[in-house]
Amino acid sequence: MKPNRSKLKLKSLRGRISRVGRELLAGQWNEGSKATEFVDALPDILAVKEMRTLASALKNSRDAGGTRLLMYGGHVIKCGLGPLLVRWLQKGVFNALATNGSGSIHDLEMALYGETSEDVQAGLKDGSFGMWEETSSHYADALQRGSGIGNGIGRVILENGGNCEISPLAAAAELGLPATVHPSLGCDIVHPVKKVDWSLMGCEAEKDFDTFCSTVGSLAGGVVLNAGSAVVMPEVFLKALSTVRNLGYPVENITAAGFDMIQQYRAMQNVIQRPVKALGGTSVSVTGHHELMLPLLDVFLMAEEER
Repeated sequence: MKPNRSKLKLKSLRGRISRVGRELLAGQWNEGSKATEFVDALPDILAVKEMRTLASALKNSRDAGGTRLLMYGGHVIKCGLGPLLVRWLQKGVFNALATNGSGSIHDLEMALYGETSEDVQAGLKDGSFGMWEETSSHYADALQRGSGIGNGIGRVILENGGNCEISPLAAAAELGLPATVHPSLGCDIVHPVKKVDWSLMGCEAEKDFDTFCSTVGSLAGGVVLNAGSAVVMPEVFLKALSTVRNLGYPVENITAAGFDMIQQYRAMQNVIQRPVKALGGTSVSVTGHHELMLPLLDVFLMAEEER
């Protein structure tokens, strides 16, 4: 039977509960205006609301003396955002860092030599991919410091005249803030080089895991942001969180956020959703390119300071 669409029962639009109204529309932002005016001119919906929530949580946690943990992958450094992370540490936006192996290596190369990220395809042809004397030597030196991989790399950068204004690990070492590195054995370019002692690396990685657990154990009412680590940091975070909960640390009511170019399964589950569902708090997820979204978060943070 053909449907008789002339008998459809239509209702008045004015009686409908709509999800988007004119109060959410974008406003005008004039050149030279304050960050507050720019943020307030944005439509208060979807990612903008997520950004507002995260910026407000970071400011409130800082004002309350809480823990603000930034976890990040190597692409955050490769995208040129080292200086932004340094400024965030200096301003107290975040007071703890954690990264994977590639994040530490890109940091080391950028800070000491002003360049990083090689042509992998070209290097595979002649076997030169990852075989760099300076990188492996400095990394091996960092392991000898006995203070964990993150702090060791930060100190190597500082002691060798590196640029701490673009190095989050060096800035953290200089400021006395926890900065940990969590390598996956065999995954980083320094690992095949014999001078990099795997047993020593394991010892130093264990120190960093303990430091990371201390940071996670103090996250009650705080904020954790995972930026650009699809697997390693979400997995390390989950194990650290279970460890401190097992030991009786009262970690609850956290703001758990994730920024990445695409929505990643482990980052979404292990950082943004499971901890909040289990322990209470707020989940935030923003999808987009690091080189756009993290500086944009900085504008939202500026707006919070201006209020």
